[in-house]
Amino acid sequence: FSVCSSDLALAARGARIQRPLWASTSTKNPAYSDTLYVDRLIGPDTINTLPEATIAAFEDHGTVARTIDDPAHYTKQLLERLETVGVHMSDVGCTLEEQGVVTFTKSFDDLIQTLESKKILLASERASHV
Repeated sequence: FSVCSSDLALAARGARIQRPLWASTSTKNPAYSDTLYVDRLIGPDTINTLPEATIAAFEDHGTVARTIDDPAHYTKQLLERLETVGVHMSDVGCTLEEQGVVTFTKSFDDLIQTLESKKILLASERASHV
């Protein structure tokens, strides 16, 4: 991960650097390290939201080091190899974005439904005490 020269020029004029926010970084597959998405996403100007279990795992055996762009040449080679076997990261990105929007929309809708239910319950309790 690196800052583009145009970003640096904008920052010199007072703009804020855009900071990637890594969310939902708990490891879902038990075959993977429980700190996989923390250890590999540490870098300047980044934010990572972690669930408590992942924080505990990282405190226990995580690696504190700038890793997001190290080694960058390996990442480029890996992405090029993926393309040669038919994995197109632009498609992967679009799929993940679409799935993420659906998931976060459902979570938001669930939250609103919970609040509506609570509102109705509180209004009912208030009415019964009047």
